[in-house]
Amino acid sequence: MPYWRLSSFYFFYFATLGALVPYWGLYLKDLGFSEIRIGELIATIMATKIIAPNVWGWIADHTGYRMRIIRIASLLAALCFTGVFISSDYWWLVLVMSAFSFFWNATLPQFEATTLNHLGSDTQRYSSIRLWGSIGFIVAVSGLGVVFDYTRISLLPVFLLVLFIIIWVSSLFVPEQDVRHDQVDHVPLWTLLRRREVMALIVAAFFLQASHGPYYSFYSLYLETHGYSRLLIGQLWALGVIAEIVVFMLMYKLLPRFGARRLFLAALLLTCLRWLLIAVFVDELSVLLFAQLLHAASFGVIHAVAIHLIHLYFKGRHQGKGQALYSSLSFGAGGAAGSLLGGWLWVASGPQSMFYTAAVISLLAWVVAWWGVGRTE
Repeated sequence: MPYWRLSSFYFFYFATLGALVPYWGLYLKDLGFSEIRIGELIATIMATKIIAPNVWGWIADHTGYRMRIIRIASLLAALCFTGVFISSDYWWLVLVMSAFSFFWNATLPQFEATTLNHLGSDTQRYSSIRLWGSIGFIVAVSGLGVVFDYTRISLLPVFLLVLFIIIWVSSLFVPEQDVRHDQVDHVPLWTLLRRREVMALIVAAFFLQASHGPYYSFYSLYLETHGYSRLLIGQLWALGVIAEIVVFMLMYKLLPRFGARRLFLAALLLTCLRWLLIAVFVDELSVLLFAQLLHAASFGVIHAVAIHLIHLYFKGRHQGKGQALYSSLSFGAGGAAGSLLGGWLWVASGPQSMFYTAAVISLLAWVVAWWGVGRTE
């Protein structure tokens, strides 16, 4: 198994997220966009996840050339992103970010399937590879936090373009992995999607990521309006991902001991608590530090469990489509809805209302998960 080649792709992919997610909203604010426009532009990136992963997942499952698709998509994403250097007009940025993210959002679900295929029956090692993505996120978010305290945020696109190019280069070194199709392949996709546990997982994941929308789109801006420096904001983001890494390192023990269902339900309740703490105690650094540690639950546990269950439910030629559906309906549709809702709530009733609403949405996710997630595990 090419451990380091798989890990390096995760490292640079999530380093890009560490630059994009915490700082893109600040960059757009620096360009003079309102909170509503910022929410719409970030939602554009997430919205392409609704379509792109499914298109590329279908192609990958029918051709078997996942890494070839990842390489092509990574290169085209980098080329499309260069459009941000041409103009900062709102509609131009909508066009550029739609084109860029259509290709960029195609890569991760297929790489997840590739990684799991390389692991074979040793899927519990997934977290030990995926944690390098979290390390990449930390390096980028903390490093750029220092940089942007001393230089202009307008340099962000330059850093992002360099990272996109490195992602493409790293994809060249990951070998293709043959996919074995068995009798489970003959089960129609629609039949799988109608299963109670599959529906519950996807709907709960949608609500969960919708609750994360205000966090991913506006957390940095929210803290900056309360007087926090960009250096400290970067460190808070990094702390959350450090907690995530610890969980990834322990998941191979936690999953067999507690089971996917219990872990998923407990993590959703902790997610609700996290949003409430951020809403109520934004001026209390000690509470914010604790809330960031809960990222271990709201992302780390839930993502690891979801990937485990998707791999369990979608076999053979449905693997790519399963990962794509999970990505598109949760991070895509859910994330876009949460980002749009966050921007509207900020303007209509203030930034704290975003996180109160996020807490309610995460409770809805818990109800759906209690109804069906992991029932037949």
